[in-house]
Amino acid sequence: MRHNPFKTRRTKTLAYGKRVEALFQKLEQKLKKPLRFTTKRSFEAFLFLILFFGFFGFMAWKMTLPKMLNTFMQTSYHLLLETVFYIMAICVLMGAISKLLIEFGVVRLLENILRPLMKPLYNLPGVAALGALMTFMSDNPAIITLAHDRNFNRYFKKYQLVSLTNFGTAFGMGLVVIAFMTGLGYGKGALVGLAGAVVGSIISTRLMQRMTLKSYPELDVPVDETDGGDEQQISFKSEGGVFLRFLNSLLDGGKDGVGIGLAIIPGVLCISTLVMMLTFGPSGENGEYMGVAYEGVPVITWLANKINVVFEWLFGFKSGALISFPMTALGAVGAAIGLVPRFISEGIIDNNAIAVFTAIGMCWSGFLSTHAAMLDSLGYRKLIGKAITAHAIGGLLAGIAAHWLYVLLAWIF
Repeated sequence: MRHNPFKTRRTKTLAYGKRVEALFQKLEQKLKKPLRFTTKRSFEAFLFLILFFGFFGFMAWKMTLPKMLNTFMQTSYHLLLETVFYIMAICVLMGAISKLLIEFGVVRLLENILRPLMKPLYNLPGVAALGALMTFMSDNPAIITLAHDRNFNRYFKKYQLVSLTNFGTAFGMGLVVIAFMTGLGYGKGALVGLAGAVVGSIISTRLMQRMTLKSYPELDVPVDETDGGDEQQISFKSEGGVFLRFLNSLLDGGKDGVGIGLAIIPGVLCISTLVMMLTFGPSGENGEYMGVAYEGVPVITWLANKINVVFEWLFGFKSGALISFPMTALGAVGAAIGLVPRFISEGIIDNNAIAVFTAIGMCWSGFLSTHAAMLDSLGYRKLIGKAITAHAIGGLLAGIAAHWLYVLLAWIF
């Protein structure tokens, strides 16, 4: 089962529509007469235009309109050529490697090794280790494919099955993120970040289970009354000889990697471009705007620097601009890692920052855009708010854990 972006957008649109409708109802009560649909749409359009022209008007006022437009397009173009295609290449290679590991039983071997840790750390049955490995090697929705498998979900109680959305999401695109950071020369920080993501996943999963049981104690029952499932039926069947299986795994895994690479393009080009234009300043020698890529009005950096003592203590960030990564990871981790090369060129990044980026990037990995659809597919839409709250806390603590773990290891070694 693949993640359906249209379903995610529909869920977000419904929530947004309810909030807007509530505002219109209050306005109708004051006016003491109902508003026509076209009138409501006019109000909404008017508000949107104020925000739209207010934002871009501010940017154009600071940069001048021609240079703002040129920077906007140049930044997107450079991100596409210099970052997106590089990330896509990593996705293709890692997808092929992941498929090989699955095809030839390495993933199931790792599952058996990790199985004893599931109950004491996550309060989940041992078979849940397979879900963590699948999302680590692909993306968040992989956990839902397993959650719908009867031979898999029979091992769980209902509140545990719901917490799989938090558990699996904490490792989404982990292999791609670690490979990307290591390829840039920050392998040590990436491995520490992996440990931080594990800490965040434990907190997120346990907190989700606690919140769910507190509000819905009736979910403390098995998903299926049948005693256990048949784990031997949770398989990735293949046919043919060893060479054919090897070749098919490479091609199928690479094709899946292309899908992931294509899926991150809108996030990188739209989200990262806007974030960069609010993070970095002019590139001219005298503070002049040149209309080139990666310029902007550093609002985020200015605000973050006002309270950077907090971020420095929590994450070890030396520059307020680095807070852009966690903010972007909330929506899409692919877009977030697109910021890293620019941070490197600015000389504001080190292994500690990479550790924090890896931990938060893995643990959050765009959960705001996937949690709603994932829980909706499981039939527990009422728990979306609790899942998002628990995971936001888990991701934040993952970054903090990665920083202080890196400080500890640096002090020891």
